[in-house]
Amino acid sequence: MLTKLHLKNFKAWKDTGSIRLAPLTVIFGANSAGKSSLGHLLLALKQTALSTDRKRALHLGDTNTLIDLGTFADCMHGHDMTNSLEFALGWTLPKPLEVRDPLQPTRRYVGDRLGLDVSLAAGKSGQPEVQSLRYLLATDSGDVLDVNLERGESRKFSLESEHYKFVMADGRKWPLEEPEKFYRVSDISMARFKNAGFLTDFALATETMLGSLSYLGPLRKHPQRTYQWSGDTPEGVGQMGENAIAAILAAQNEGRMLNRGPKMSKQSFAEFVANWLKDLGVIHSFVVTPVAEGRKEYEVLVKTHAKAPEVKITDVGFGVSQVLPVLVQAFYCPPNSTVWMEQPEIHLHPQVQAELADVFISAIRSRENGNTRNVQLIVESHSEHFLNRLQRRIAEGEITPNDVAIYFCKRAGSATELEPLVVNLYGEIENWPENFFGDEMADLTARTVAAMNRQQQEQRR
Repeated sequence: MLTKLHLKNFKAWKDTGSIRLAPLTVIFGANSAGKSSLGHLLLALKQTALSTDRKRALHLGDTNTLIDLGTFADCMHGHDMTNSLEFALGWTLPKPLEVRDPLQPTRRYVGDRLGLDVSLAAGKSGQPEVQSLRYLLATDSGDVLDVNLERGESRKFSLESEHYKFVMADGRKWPLEEPEKFYRVSDISMARFKNAGFLTDFALATETMLGSLSYLGPLRKHPQRTYQWSGDTPEGVGQMGENAIAAILAAQNEGRMLNRGPKMSKQSFAEFVANWLKDLGVIHSFVVTPVAEGRKEYEVLVKTHAKAPEVKITDVGFGVSQVLPVLVQAFYCPPNSTVWMEQPEIHLHPQVQAELADVFISAIRSRENGNTRNVQLIVESHSEHFLNRLQRRIAEGEITPNDVAIYFCKRAGSATELEPLVVNLYGEIENWPENFFGDEMADLTARTVAAMNRQQQEQRR
């Protein structure tokens, strides 16, 4: 689970400051304020980790990748290529990571949190190059082990640590090589030392974290009359929710059982999703069924109310097909996943927007086969109704302020600022931003004045 994000000189962000990421993190803000850029960098990091090209420090994308950010200059704040693009990530590990020094077998370094700080600058060709990368292994009690790979003035790299003594291998002291991608000390560079092999574990932990990241965009695919599924298990629902039905069928085929929280009854995956759709009030029943026995074509049949006929999903309100991928992804993703969603409330009635807050609270508390799923949701939203329900649940004690982080993006000249909103135990926002959801008081005043003026005009007639 991600616990920290910090960006410098990326798109609209001169400096985000250190962003605390909670199990449920919600980001509000005006259009074009820079909210989406936060997720875009994470997608670029993920596609870099997935790339087969180890020499590319940062894969900015093309038509076949998760995202296409253009050129390195396009990514730089103010297109200023003299600056460095810097980012820092912190995350909790699924299980503690232990490092042993082969030269000092009694020395052990054990931590359950990992941090990665990276600085990238433009090389001669304008492509990003790693200037420095730093790992930090830690626990709740403090730092355990740090590793710093840094490019010096002569462009040569050095590997150092305040907690660990790297010892060069015998023989000629060859210089260290360029790191692989943005996070990996190369195998050849590690071979220059007698005791640097553990750095592979840090790189693998980074790849695991990025591999657990999924994204659902604001525009979801239109519903279809039939869906094909041949037994595959998709990684997720896809950026447009195009794999939502395949994900349901795959989860059913695997016999996955979920419940909404501790001491609550288990349900099959399809039943679990169907019950949430019913609780949201968008339909009465929902089922995915093959069009005929032995076929790989499936249809989604729904009832809008108890006495309504069963019809295909294409023949009911558009909102059902738009909220379905949101529900499926929140509960389909593997344990220890991070899901980034943009505008999950789109095309939904205000009441359903409010109910989504309950869905997400359930998602971060849900259990599968008796085990906590430990899922994290990062949500970009414009919904006042969603926020109101979230505040209510905090006041009711359903979720604690520590489990929630709420931010407001606002423009400040050419840059963007990210303001953390302080929520107390009563669900009250103590530092409510000006015009957070527009100037409601101004609208009420203007409406009242307009009504009075019209009444006076009618009385004069």
